[in-house]
Amino acid sequence: MSNQSAESPDGFAGARERFETILSWLDGGPSTLLDHGELERQLDIEGRRLLRQLLQDHLDLRGMREIRVKVRDAGGHCRSRVETGHTRGLATIFGQVTVTRLAYREPDLMNLHPADAVLNLPVEKHSHGLRQLAAIEASRDSFGAAVEAIQRSTGQQLGKRQVEDLASGAAVDFDTFYAQRQAPAGQDADVLVLSCDGKGVVMRPNALRPATAKAAATTNPKLATRLSKGEKRGRKRMAEVGAVYDATPVPRTPADILPGNDTQRRDATKGPSAHNKWLTASVAHDAATIVAAIFDEADRRDPHHSRTWVALVDGNNHQIERIHAEARTRKVNVPILIDFVHVLEYLWRAAWSFHAEGDPAADEWVRHNAQGVLDGGATRVAGNIRRAATRAGLEPAQRANADTCAKYLTNKRAYLDYPTALKQGWPIATGIIEGACRHLVKDRMDLTGARWGLHGAEAVLKLRALRCNGDFETYWRYHLDQEQRRVHQTRYVDYTVPKAA
Repeated sequence: MSNQSAESPDGFAGARERFETILSWLDGGPSTLLDHGELERQLDIEGRRLLRQLLQDHLDLRGMREIRVKVRDAGGHCRSRVETGHTRGLATIFGQVTVTRLAYREPDLMNLHPADAVLNLPVEKHSHGLRQLAAIEASRDSFGAAVEAIQRSTGQQLGKRQVEDLASGAAVDFDTFYAQRQAPAGQDADVLVLSCDGKGVVMRPNALRPATAKAAATTNPKLATRLSKGEKRGRKRMAEVGAVYDATPVPRTPADILPGNDTQRRDATKGPSAHNKWLTASVAHDAATIVAAIFDEADRRDPHHSRTWVALVDGNNHQIERIHAEARTRKVNVPILIDFVHVLEYLWRAAWSFHAEGDPAADEWVRHNAQGVLDGGATRVAGNIRRAATRAGLEPAQRANADTCAKYLTNKRAYLDYPTALKQGWPIATGIIEGACRHLVKDRMDLTGARWGLHGAEAVLKLRALRCNGDFETYWRYHLDQEQRRVHQTRYVDYTVPKAA
């Protein structure tokens, strides 16, 4: 938009008056009696008022300088009727201001305000600055804590529901942002690692999946004040988490994984470290969607499938099936490995079928069998465990964990090819995805007393993923561009943002 040739000399009269008032107060006697802390507090309050006045004066000046332009709405109608003096409120990080602009009218149609497009004003009354603060603070802590943090930093009072709504609005472009972004280019020799897992989130009843909601409705706990052993409240919905990262191969031996003495521990080769880590999470979508998302990210990093892809999982059958399905669809070879730590957990539970709790001999038993699994003998180890339980004459209850471990090793043998993984230098543990489940989900979503709605939970997970990926600032610029398109560009034919002269 062009400026009027005649500029008002008193366009910032209000701000000048407020600034002079602050100077007069600082130069006066009462301020000299205050300590520095009180001076800071008073200047913080007055400084915000001054900034609000500066913004208001600037908006008023823009309103006075706005000139008429040719406007055609999305239906192709030329808006020739123009009215002055149309206003709207805007809650900003400095306080409430009023925007005055021209309205381009047409009977039975919504008014158009080209000046709103120049300012990229949001649909809601809260500014993008407040939305950004809500997104940052809500991703850090509870909505209540976010309200307090925003008030501390800006002096503005928002409600918890307002913060939740602003955070939800801030996360709407997550998927399209990553679909269009240029993924980091890894080295050709680096392994491209894909991993996924899940973590339960306590939800409000109306946010549960149908099967879970039905189970929760029919739950009848034995005790009134607590659950008995084996009982579940059925209040959780699974948050699915996915990770993709690059890892420079580091060939190792079983002794590097399970050193047997101090010399081996000192000389053990450290495993490959992750870099270019990317995380995603969703409580609204299922595992199939998250597996597809990590494959999309892997495709962005290696579109020609020239690198080695490896999937790390904890043994969940559905996740394994989805990885196989995506790999077939995309015609890429993806070996699947089960986290070796999970194998150790099964072996330790089996150990107590043969040893008393706390028996030091259990450690050597686990080490011996784990060594056999690392050497590629998972089925052999499973057979040895079953035969040992039989020879020991263990009762069914005593040998239950031993049989479970043996069955696990047998059923998962195709995903326990640790000799190949160690020789090729691949990672064999899911620490990245487990850490992501803890940081993305548990640390924020599992706060005491938290009961999540679906949209709020989904938004917070996406915002936390953006921050973990180091992409928040880039995303925010993209998000504002998308807001410009959604809110303003779609209302006009052959739209271009009017520019100030």
